[in-house]
Amino acid sequence: MASLSSRLSPITRRRIVAFKANRRARVSLWLFGTLFILSLFAELIANDKPIVMQYDGQWYVPLLVDYPETEFDGFLPTRTDYLDPFIQQQIDDHGWALWPIIPFSYQTLDMNMTRPSPAPPDSRHWLGTDDQGRDVMARVIYGFRLSVAFALVLTAGSLVMGVVIGGVQGYFGGKIDLIGQRFTEIWSGLPVLFLLIILASFVQPGFWWLLGIMLLFSWLGLVDIVRAEFLRARNLEYVRAAKAMGLPSRLIMWRHVLPNAMVATLTFIPFLFTGAIGTLTALDFLGFGLPPGAPSLGELAAQGKNNLHAPWLGITAFMTLAIMLSLLVFIGEGLRDAFDPRHVQQRQTGPAQEPNHV
Repeated sequence: MASLSSRLSPITRRRIVAFKANRRARVSLWLFGTLFILSLFAELIANDKPIVMQYDGQWYVPLLVDYPETEFDGFLPTRTDYLDPFIQQQIDDHGWALWPIIPFSYQTLDMNMTRPSPAPPDSRHWLGTDDQGRDVMARVIYGFRLSVAFALVLTAGSLVMGVVIGGVQGYFGGKIDLIGQRFTEIWSGLPVLFLLIILASFVQPGFWWLLGIMLLFSWLGLVDIVRAEFLRARNLEYVRAAKAMGLPSRLIMWRHVLPNAMVATLTFIPFLFTGAIGTLTALDFLGFGLPPGAPSLGELAAQGKNNLHAPWLGITAFMTLAIMLSLLVFIGEGLRDAFDPRHVQQRQTGPAQEPNHV
């Protein structure tokens, strides 16, 4: 069986090689991918429930199953609080438990703190606690996953809408393009923040609610790029030949025009991804984003603003966002340089030599 690299076109292999040659972009992609993969297993890293435990010879998986307190000789048939000193003593006397590295979830209130909240970093809370006694490290891990998931879904939806709308405008041109341009100009002029404020007074904001609202506007930045590429590609000889052969427009757009348009589109995706994370953070910071209690980096930044005597809150939020957005910008720059023929040609031929003067 042929290897995957042998199945790729020479142009695609050249672009991959050009991207790998950019050390900063390659390392950034590796770091961001590693952080995101780790955040997918946030429940195994930060949780107020044991991963697995043994009690009186029986096995339990509290991470997946909610057990009543009476299962561990407690007094109430309610869900077990594994941070309760009584329950912890029962587990130590009758078995053992495997805990996550951080024994707190993003919504866990530490009732056994010896300092008032927000508490500074210590051996129990590595990045301290917020003003409600929740572990900051746990909220950063869950907040990172939530932000990336939001940006992934929003970017994918924006990509589909931007490619479809921009492709139709650019390929057909004429009145369709004229009407589409007037519509996008009017639509982009709507005040998004004011619209969110008005809607937030009627509906409790949530993940999918915010995603739907932002999707109505996030495709506007991509549609102009796709439209310009379709306008350029529709006049190429092979596209004209396909039209002369009687091929349907949707087939020409899908097979012949879209692959060329995706070159410029792919280089724009990391920056669209960065904008999605920034938008969610800004809305959460202003109080018009995710519901209260959600693991939001914007909400953590707002706590840093409201608790200037607890600088670890603002510093943690700033450093997390700075690292996330910097890695994405470096990845986007690497993709842009790899897909730009001028950059590829410059890497192959080297910098231009100045003529020698006698």
